[in-house]
Order: sequence, then structure tokens, then C-alpha cells
Amino acid sequence: MNFRTPAVRLGLLPAGIALALVPSFASAQEAASGTTDLDRISVTGSRIRGANMETQQPILTMTRESLEKQGFSSVADVLNNLTSAGSPAISRSDSLSSGEDVGGAYVDIRNLGAQRTLVLMNGKRLGATTSGLQDLSQIPMSAVERIEVLKDGASSIYGSDAIAGVVNVITRKNVDGGEVKVYFGQYDKGDGDNQQYSMTLGATGERGSLTLSAEYAKQDPVWAKDRWYSRDGGKGPNSTTADWSAVSQNGSWCNPTQVDCTDTDTAVWKTLNPGGNPNNPNDYHQITGAEYANSNEQMSLLTGVERKSLYINGTYDFTDTISLNTDVLYNERNTFQQIAGYPYQSTSFETPLSADSAFNPTAVNGVGGQDVDFRRRLWEVPRTTDSQLKTLRFAPTISGYFELAGKSFDWDVGALWNRNESIKTQRGDMSLIGSQQALGASFINAQGVAQCGTAANPIALGDCRPWNPLLPYGVAGQGSLADQDLQDFLFPTYTTRGVTKTTSFTANLSGSIVALPAGDLGFAVGVEHRKEEGSYVPDAFAQSGMSTGLGQKPTQGEYDLNEVYLELNVPILADMAFAKELTLNVASRYSDYSNFGGTTNSKFGLTWRPMDELLVRGTYAEGFRAPTIADLYGGLSSSFERYIDPCGTTAPGSVAGNGPCSAAGVPANYVQLGQAGEVCGTLPCQSGDQFISGANPNLSPETSKSKTVGLVWSPRWVQGLDVSLDWYRYEIKDMIIADSVDRILRDCYVLGDSSRCDGIVRAADGHISALTYGTANLGSMETEGYDLGVKYRLPELGIGQFNIDWQTSYLAKYDESAQNAAGDNIMIGRVAQDALFRVRSNLAVNWALGDFGVNYTARYYSGMNEDCIAIGCTDPDRIANGEAAPLRKTGSNTFHDLQVSWKAPWDATIALGANNVFDHKGPLMYSAPNSSFAYYGGFDIGRFLYMKYTQKF
Repeated sequence: MNFRTPAVRLGLLPAGIALALVPSFASAQEAASGTTDLDRISVTGSRIRGANMETQQPILTMTRESLEKQGFSSVADVLNNLTSAGSPAISRSDSLSSGEDVGGAYVDIRNLGAQRTLVLMNGKRLGATTSGLQDLSQIPMSAVERIEVLKDGASSIYGSDAIAGVVNVITRKNVDGGEVKVYFGQYDKGDGDNQQYSMTLGATGERGSLTLSAEYAKQDPVWAKDRWYSRDGGKGPNSTTADWSAVSQNGSWCNPTQVDCTDTDTAVWKTLNPGGNPNNPNDYHQITGAEYANSNEQMSLLTGVERKSLYINGTYDFTDTISLNTDVLYNERNTFQQIAGYPYQSTSFETPLSADSAFNPTAVNGVGGQDVDFRRRLWEVPRTTDSQLKTLRFAPTISGYFELAGKSFDWDVGALWNRNESIKTQRGDMSLIGSQQALGASFINAQGVAQCGTAANPIALGDCRPWNPLLPYGVAGQGSLADQDLQDFLFPTYTTRGVTKTTSFTANLSGSIVALPAGDLGFAVGVEHRKEEGSYVPDAFAQSGMSTGLGQKPTQGEYDLNEVYLELNVPILADMAFAKELTLNVASRYSDYSNFGGTTNSKFGLTWRPMDELLVRGTYAEGFRAPTIADLYGGLSSSFERYIDPCGTTAPGSVAGNGPCSAAGVPANYVQLGQAGEVCGTLPCQSGDQFISGANPNLSPETSKSKTVGLVWSPRWVQGLDVSLDWYRYEIKDMIIADSVDRILRDCYVLGDSSRCDGIVRAADGHISALTYGTANLGSMETEGYDLGVKYRLPELGIGQFNIDWQTSYLAKYDESAQNAAGDNIMIGRVAQDALFRVRSNLAVNWALGDFGVNYTARYYSGMNEDCIAIGCTDPDRIANGEAAPLRKTGSNTFHDLQVSWKAPWDATIALGANNVFDHKGPLMYSAPNSSFAYYGGFDIGRFLYMKYTQKF
């Protein structure tokens, strides 16, 4: 599956042809020594080599030169800045996200989901997690020669996962010499330091080459308390203490000798007076909102990332017609995230402060007390996760060509071994075994020290440490959670391990069969065998449920497949009036999976050039995505979900008091409750109880159909102007999605589908205390839009050379299947919601004069909408699909980037730049799209300043 001719004698194709024909209008590539055969090149999206193949599909190319002019330091950042890219699957602002994929960097083309964009490295698959996500942080930026993005379905060529398109990262080879690069940047607030150091060395000879690239990169975390939209709480600057968590670091308890603590209407929660005696029940007062916990004070806003990479490419020509190309990659990625200490509620774990505890304020001299329920956020020990991923990749390919009957044929035989090993180290979740002991019987021994057990039957201090959860954070005393020995007893370190392996063997043959009047009939045929293996084994504590952490079960499974494909390129007309070229491209692929059987997917493309300066192209493609290991064999996991309960009186379109809600025991005046049993001030609201989700071994593949029609125009009367316009449409059926809490609640209580109510458990007060759900082939969606690309290279002037590159994506339609209140199946439009921008546009202007250069980029995002619950409704009376659907609308945003560079006479380049140079701030988004905070996770969080120094030798 090598998409570039590996032989040194052929070198690399200059991108001059593509300049006028693809949306990226990439600049010319650096060519290796030797000759370039334009008749035998290949591009992403086709296996047939030919000079015009790159014009048949919407392919965007970013060269190393264009990447250097941006202020982004990773492959993922570059790709997520494309106008055709959707929201990041897991942004660095998703501090509350958990699981195997956290810490990785992913790309989502067309907003169809990162798992529906296939990522290749030199034409071969990138290793994926058990959930099918391909981590771009595996690829060192210093090793990248160019990036090709096929914005079209390509399952007929590459198989599963290429529904939305294909990203092919081409790495450097045939380098002769060396290069050292230093990059350093930080936000103007003095945080988020980003440093990167790389070295590339290469040597070429008559028969081969060796290229080595090493890179170290580190990005420090940014803290939520240091940004305007996150420091005050979930509503940003509009947050009040009522929005904070009642499970506070100050601790609170309910006195069962005074009130019925099991009744939420009568329970009174008290916290210790300043300087008070924690054993005196009279030294407590009712906790106030000012004493609640603003958990954002302890949360990381952007996770920290550290990477170490080593990439080696070797080529060797055995003969003039047979060559070896080998890639070896080792990458180690570490990420750090922190969230606030756990909101411990004794009622959730049935671990009250024992009546026999030395710290129980209801006891008199340690006698006659009652068990006490309490709430205490474990502020002293924030929850941290260190995620480490080690990647080892080996991809050899032997390729060559031969002549037969006057025709040239290309062949290659290749293999891929990719292994990803992940280790997650977590701390901050309390052991329930430890807390039961620490909250149990204890006494003050003869030395005046609190000790577990009783005076008659003591437990050694080394085996148990008593805990006083009623001591507020920052208050010293026996049983304080600030005590290191107590922390060591209560907070173990949890380790989760995962391994995924991809093994594949491929063989391909391409060439021309026969000469037709309009040109050669080209073909490509090939076979592939691939095996995917994966496991993700949570810590024993997580599996047993004996900690405050989210419960998880192991994921483990494997499958293999055999595939065969055929592609034909049929020239129909050539060099005729209104038909300089008319070519049909047809491809089909059969895939036989060990777990669900076979599937055949085909693609048809038509290229018409009525005149030299105008190209018309169109494609129709079938696609599919096979269920992943996690989809099929994933273990159960738990989470605290954000949702809207339709039985709550404050829910939009509330059905409080209807038959299904009443049958479930929900009071007609019920208001949705969140953590600590408090009324939710903002919806959606996070559950205070863990919900359970899992896999489904009976899943079938997703299927898709995609269509594109495009124009590429290079008017001869305007030298240097190139314009492209592409229309696309995708339809996906049988989408594999996690059944959502909101979907289940709607089906049960709004639509009255009793079969959907089985997994819902409600407590006596009406709140949902447990819910179980899984994945299913539930969804379908349709999307449609346009990509416009304009590049103009102005004639060289006395004041310098100007280049303009303007790329725009317009999302006309994004509909997902749903049901209305009457139970009818409908499609709901979601354009401009959940970061589905109607318009994304990037305008880049480059100026160069001698050794000096300036690059300016404007990144435009159209406005977004979100469900309006409590604040700032701009359309409160909106009705959609026969239901109340109030909206909050936000305006458009533009971020400006600037870079100034100078080529020094000692063969060095120095660049200074700023991303978001005017420090533009995006709007508050209370729905927190792709983020854990009231802000879109894909927006800049401040002005970022950087410098780059590159030395060649």
C-alpha cells in the first residue's frame, strides 16, 4: 500500500501540476535526485499511476513549506485547522473525559466523526485504539514531508473507516544533509509553555538513502482558574455560588438526632464554624453557597502533553527495477490532566461516619452516638491521570516495475506491524475499602493519637488511619485529610493497561491493459490480509467497584479480514472539441471479516475537461465502517452523565405529570436533581449517580453513500489564478452509536415506549439513581455542503511576491434521525449547533521579498446556536418539529495569525509569530461543546506567541 514510488531513481513528484487543480493549491515539492516519470505517479485515493490521476478527486495537499508558515506545532493542530475539519473528537479542553482515547489527538473530516476518517502514514494504516480512533500524535512533525487529504469516500480503495475521507501523511526520505529546529511559545499570560526540539539527518548514495528524524515536544497544562470563561464556574462570569457544588471541600453533615436526614425536605447540612470544635455539634452552622465548591479552581483547562519520537526511513535499490523502502517509528506520548477532588457522599457508598468514631459529633465522650451521613469533596487530593502511549511501527515494502509487451507495470509487496501500548496512572479516587475502615470505629489512645479500632481491640496505625471528614480543607487536626499518612492509606495509585496491534500484508499490481483511442486503459489490482487485536484492562479496583472512580470492565478481542480490489481507469475521449479529456474511473473492493462476513463497496468517478483551463469531476462512492473491538467486545463502564430529565418541570418541553412519569413514581412537581441531591440550576445537569454503558457483540457495519461534483478553473487570461468549487453529499445508515441517556428518557417518557424504560431506576424522590444502556446500529444522517478554494499568485512586483490562499467550507445540511413527540421518525437539522459551523473560512496572505517573509492568516467561524435553558435566550419562543425548542444564538468569530520570517546568510531561518494576535475571545457556550467548560473546545484561549529557529547544514 505504498502510494509513492519508493525507488530513489524516481524521486518525488513536484506538485506543480496539483497547484492549479486541487483545493490546497500546494507549492512544488522538493524533488530527490534522479528523474521523475510523470506517467507513473500515484496519489491518495487511487492505486493507478498516471499524470492526471490527482485531478479526478477532491484532494488537498499541504507541503512542508506551507506547514512551516503556520504557527502550529503538531500534525493534529494543522489538520484541525482545515475548514473541512469538524470539531476535535477529544479536545485538550475535555478535562472530564476518561477512557483509553483520552490524551490522543484525532481529526474529523466533514463532521462525520474521527472514527470515520481513515488516517494513513505513507499509504499504510495508522494504529488505532480499540474504539477505532487513530492518534495523530504518533507522527512527529519533523518527519512530515507533506499531508494529503482526500475529501471523499474511499472504502473501495482502502476498506473500512474511509467513509468521510482519507488523511495520508507522507514522511521525509532521501534527505541529504541535516536540519535542527527549535520552537518555543507560550500564551501572553505566561502559561501553556510549548517547546519543541527536532533534528533530521540524512545521507543518500547511488543505490539507497537513510533518513533519521528525532523530536522532543512538551506542552504545559493551562489551568481553568486562569481564564475568564472558566475560573468562576459552569456559567463562566455569570456563575454564582448557587452553580457550585454543594459537596464542598468544607465538609458538611446532617445531624440525625435533630432532623430526618433521609428526607430531602427536612435534611439540614451543616459545616464547622471557623475555629470551632469538630466534636461539638453546636459548633456547626448550616452550609451556605459561599462555602460550596467551585471545582474549576482545581481543573486543568488544557491537558499537558509531552512527546518523544524517533523516525527512520531507509531505501535501497536492489536493481534498477526493484527497490526496498522501510519505515520505523518509535513514539512515546505522555499527557497529564487534573480534575477537582472527588465529591464524596457517604450515602452513595453506604459509608457513614460510624457512631463509634472518635470524630462523631453526636457521641458524648465517644459513647451514645449515631451513624452520621456526610458530604466532603476530597480537595486535598485532586484526581490526576497520566496517560502514556508507546508506539512501535515497522512498515517495509518491496516494489518495482517491469515492461511487458511495450507496457509498464508497477508492483509492490508490503507489510505493517504496528503496536500501541498504553498505560494510565491515576490517583485521587478513594479506596472504599480504606474509607470503610477510616470511617469506622476509632478512639484516642494513651498518647492522644486517633487510632482505628477500640481500646480493647486496637488496629495498628500502619494498618489503618482514622479520617475526620468534617474537618474543612485547610483546618488542621487529627484525622485531617491533609495528613500524608492518611492520604497514602486512602488513595492508592491505579494502573490501567492497554495494547492494540495491527498486522497487515499487501500485494498490488498496476499498469495499463490496452491502448484505447483516448489513451491507455489503466488498472490496479491487489489483495490485503489484516488482523486487529486489542485489549484494555482497567485496574483491579476499577473492575471491582471498590473505589470512588468510575467502574470499568476489561475490553479484549480480535478479528481478521481478507480483501481484494480492482480499479479501472477508462479514457473515453481525448483532444476533441469540448472534450480535451473524458475519463471514467471504476473501483470495487470485497472485504471478508471473520466476525460479521463479507461486504462489497464500489466507487465511480468521471473526469471531463471541456477546455484546457476547466475541469469538471464527479464521484459516487459506497462506504462502510466495521464495528471496532470496543464496539463488539468492550467491557461495561460507568460515567456521570449530563442529561435533561423530561419528567422535570424545568425541562424544555417538560412532560411532568404525564402517564409514564407518574407510573415511574415521579412527583408531578419534580425538579431535576443533580449532585448531592441539589436542584439543577443549569440544564443539561450532571448526574450524582453512576450510569452503566457497554458493548454489543451483535453489531453490523455502518454503510454510506457519498457523492461529489467539482469544478477546477485556471483562466489563462489571469496568470496565477486557480479556483476550485466542490459539492459533496453523504448519507450514512446503521450508524454505530452509544445509546444516549437523553434518547432513552425521551423514548420512555415522551414517546411512551415502555420497552425503553427497563434500564431506568428512580429513587423515592424521583431522581434517576441508575441507568444501563449500550451501543446499537441506531443512527442515520445526511450531510451536504460546498468547498471553495481560491489561490492567486500575483505577478512579482518591485515590493515583493504576494500569494493569496482562500479556503472556505459551507455546510448546507446536517440532519440526524430522531423522533418527534408523536413518535414519527424524522430528520432533525443540526447545522450551527454543537460546533457544526455553517461556514468556516481561512484566508492566508503571504509576502516575500528577498530573505524576508510575512504570512498573515484569518480564521473565520460562523455563529453557533445552543439549547437555551436559563441564560440569554435569543429565541425563547422557537418551535421545532412541533415542540418547544428555545435557542441561544452566538455571533461569528475571527482569529488572526501573523508570522514574520528571515532567512539568515548562515543557512538558517528565524520566525516570530502570534496565533490570535488580537487576543479575540469567543462567546460563552453553556452547552460546553467539545469542552468541560462554557466555551467551544476548538477556539483559541488567548494570544499565543512563538519563535522558531531552523538551522540547515
